[in-house]
Amino acid sequence: MNSFPEHMIEYKKQIQKGAIPKAYRGLMEYIMSLRTYLCKKYPRYNVPSTIYFGYMDMTYFSFFPDSLKHKKLKIGIVFVHETFRFEVWLFGYNKTVQEKYWKLIKENDWTKYHRVPTTKGFDSIIEHILVDDPDFSDLDTLTKQIETKTLCFIKDVEDFLLKNEK
Repeated sequence: MNSFPEHMIEYKKQIQKGAIPKAYRGLMEYIMSLRTYLCKKYPRYNVPSTIYFGYMDMTYFSFFPDSLKHKKLKIGIVFVHETFRFEVWLFGYNKTVQEKYWKLIKENDWTKYHRVPTTKGFDSIIEHILVDDPDFSDLDTLTKQIETKTLCFIKDVEDFLLKNEK
């Protein structure tokens, strides 16, 4: 495995080529515009102003209805850099909430979405791929795909909780 100094030499070379900074800036601008679009189109949803830009591992923002906020749950629209795809995740506000809902999903054998194997070392409870290998040449279509699939995911989570929470 290469050492940190060797990685930095390669990083410098790639940055100097210019494509990575431009692509990263464009991706961050798209994610900010996606967040703004959803915020304006769904004013009754909670869309915090913060975006987690990450360490080029993942970039995400939260987008969720009051029904989940009251349960201390939130939805994250996530771009996973390594797999180069958009995903939607169900999060807990903290590890206690995450553990509670992870167990509820496991005990009810809900398999519609990928449940993470454990709450240890994971930020999410369940995850779903929204768009694999997104086409950034048509941002309107990409936005619609993310929007539609996210709303479906939220509805499925709400329906599951309605049927299975005591």
